[in-house]
Amino acid sequence: MNTYKDLIEQTFDFPTKEFKVENNELHFNGVNMMEIIETYGTPLKLSYLPKISESIQNAKTYFKNAMEQHDYKGNYTYCYCTKSSHFNFVLNEALKNDIHIETSSTFDIPLVRSLYAQGKITKDTFIICNGFKRELYKQYISELLNDGFVNCVPILDNLTEIDYYLEHVKVPFQVGIRIAADEEPKFGFYTSRLGVRYNDIISLYEDKIKDNPNVSLKMLHFFINSGIRDTAYYWSELTRFIQKYVDLKKIAPSLDTMDIGGGWPIKTNVFFDYDYQYMAEQIVKNIKWMCGKNNTDEPNIFTEFGSYTVGESGAVLYSVLEEKLQNDKELWYIIDGSFITQLPDSWGLNQKYIMLAVNNWDEGYHNINLGGLTCDSMDYYNSEAHQFNIYLPKPEKKVQYLGFFHTGAYQESLGGYGGIQHCLIPAPKHVLIEKDEDGNISHRLFADDQTEESMLKTLGY
Repeated sequence: MNTYKDLIEQTFDFPTKEFKVENNELHFNGVNMMEIIETYGTPLKLSYLPKISESIQNAKTYFKNAMEQHDYKGNYTYCYCTKSSHFNFVLNEALKNDIHIETSSTFDIPLVRSLYAQGKITKDTFIICNGFKRELYKQYISELLNDGFVNCVPILDNLTEIDYYLEHVKVPFQVGIRIAADEEPKFGFYTSRLGVRYNDIISLYEDKIKDNPNVSLKMLHFFINSGIRDTAYYWSELTRFIQKYVDLKKIAPSLDTMDIGGGWPIKTNVFFDYDYQYMAEQIVKNIKWMCGKNNTDEPNIFTEFGSYTVGESGAVLYSVLEEKLQNDKELWYIIDGSFITQLPDSWGLNQKYIMLAVNNWDEGYHNINLGGLTCDSMDYYNSEAHQFNIYLPKPEKKVQYLGFFHTGAYQESLGGYGGIQHCLIPAPKHVLIEKDEDGNISHRLFADDQTEESMLKTLGY
């Protein structure tokens, strides 16, 4: 009889850099998942923090290599998109790597203040302030600028946003302008709701920035929802963006930076194939070529990688509570958690993650559906990115454990961490895994299971 291990090794190029099996137990980045489960139980979220630094350093290397290859004159700056995960342990790890920060809403600014108070950032750290801004967000940005955060750069999302800063900021400051990019043809609407229309950018600069000695234009900002991918759509939109930069640079000498946003993908299946170095080289090559064609100085390049920074550091571990055969062919494994509350992208966006058994790799396997604990009929997971079926071992007497991997971006905030969950399913405990300079692995509990008392208090009981 073929075992689950046979299935995985025949289906994928396995083991991989991140995953291997020893004694029929899964190891994730060199960490035995069964040892973590035996220590903390399930359901369990974990963050393997060294992966954050590894991803950042990889991206810096890709762009450094690309700029050297093409003799590019501008600099590269890595910003972390905080909305992917606001947790303190994520920012602490990321900021070890000489990076900068992109914010998206009001309460990001107190977070920035806290990082500054702890000495994690300085007043020279770039704070790229994105998003549509209500008055309190603009107030907090203005206060940062007045307090000497010289590289705080509000990115103008509409034609009137700058009016607030011109009235309230008392020192010279820089701004950026976000372009409202056209969305992918299959998207629900044609143009992004965020940013300023292409046709309005020149007039915005000339009317409100050009002749004002207190403000200068630093940056042109670009982002598309589909992310940075090797498609005709992406290269077409990037080319259009570069052309607008070139046109604007002719009348805005202070403009020296192009922010290409985020969108580098992460591995959500074992078949993942994305050439990061090639994409970095093509981006740098395109910018250099178009600037050279128009006799324009090559701009500095900023990126705002969020999911790429933190996504592959995360995992969620479950145990199978019961096996249920609901008809002649539909077998269910009921897990001790919920996809809707703990992996909301798998429910809301049909996002697929890397799903593997944690133990029993020497057992046979069968086709199953995974069901969550809520009473919602949509709380299930029954297909992988590479195929329509999912398979797990069928142990005779042992408990079956399984894991979803590369889940580190967005899931806690989308799920409402520490708040009220569907069917009052509690947030699981969260474990942090670290590695010292000698390669020794350690783990600690960041947060215990959510308690009924905390939920009832939130509900007013």
